[in-house]
Amino acid sequence: MSEPAHQAGRDRSGGATSLLVLPGDGIGPEIVAATIDVLRAADRVFGLNLVFQSGQIGFASLKAVGTTITDAVVGQAKRADGVILGPVSHNEYPPAAAGGLNPSGELRRRLDLFANIRPARSRAGLPAPCGRPIDLVIVRENTEGFYADRSMHAGPGEFMPTPDTALSIRKITREGSERIVEAAFALAARRRRKVTVVHKANVLRLSDGFFLACARRVAARHPEVACEERLVDSTAALLIRDPGQFDVVVTTNMFGDILSDEAAEIAGSLGIAASLNAGHQFAVAQAQHGSAPDIAGRGVANPASLIESAAMLLAWLEQRGRGKNFAEAAKRIVAAIDATIAVPANRTRDLGGRLGTKAFTAKVIKTLTG
Repeated sequence: MSEPAHQAGRDRSGGATSLLVLPGDGIGPEIVAATIDVLRAADRVFGLNLVFQSGQIGFASLKAVGTTITDAVVGQAKRADGVILGPVSHNEYPPAAAGGLNPSGELRRRLDLFANIRPARSRAGLPAPCGRPIDLVIVRENTEGFYADRSMHAGPGEFMPTPDTALSIRKITREGSERIVEAAFALAARRRRKVTVVHKANVLRLSDGFFLACARRVAARHPEVACEERLVDSTAALLIRDPGQFDVVVTTNMFGDILSDEAAEIAGSLGIAASLNAGHQFAVAQAQHGSAPDIAGRGVANPASLIESAAMLLAWLEQRGRGKNFAEAAKRIVAAIDATIAVPANRTRDLGGRLGTKAFTAKVIKTLTG
């Protein structure tokens, strides 16, 4: 994945690695603050030379400047080495014409973050609800498919020609399909060398049939990685019955969204499910869960998902030669989260424990730096 144009435009303060911090809505500011505390602790241990910049999105931005994300913030994201994005309450925003843009969708589109990488794995001491060990990664196409904000050059991808009829357009392109499958094979080569291509080509013969044909072209270029094809409905069932057979699962946008949430829940909880949005040039760490406005400001939110997402961002940065010791720091952060969760008394309330956001974060930092 080459990046000369982006590299030239990046703001590097004395060789430092610049991370843009966007707190978001609901519990966003709380879990983002916890994540930055953990990253600062990792910086002290591993000498990462991190520099944090901040930007405003969501309701705070809407109130201040009339839009939930500005061109200036997108520009900040493009100049930074990476982005830490808090969850947003985009379902509560006004229409886009009134400034209610989805910051997550805007960043994915304008930074071309075509790969949404979502791992799901069992944790020691935390029984998986499916009753079986799980260690897989969902590689979800992120820029097209059935999602209305990503399928048209102008205007939404769904519309109502009459008051009694609603239509939705699904976009599948060769470029979008082949690059996401390539990303899945690259990831599988670093894991257990198996890719599962998930589709519904028996019904969606044109769109999913085309995606499957593109996936087969890519698979032919990677004979060192085993490849299988499965229907999305059978995959959903097998995730519950026998998740151990999966390594890297690659699929289109909506199927990936659904399957990754299922995988996260059967692995333990959506609250500990990490997620990285990545492209050839940019990457954004983002929790897999939402903004949970019902518990915002109470100090009880579980920050594990965003913390581990930030660890994924560090590893991504080192893979692209943008920092030293980042991958090792990422491993240590993940290990610290696992060790903390393994002790029932150290868990947050959503996992059956009693700790609040700050106390849980303190436990993670103590394990990381101890």
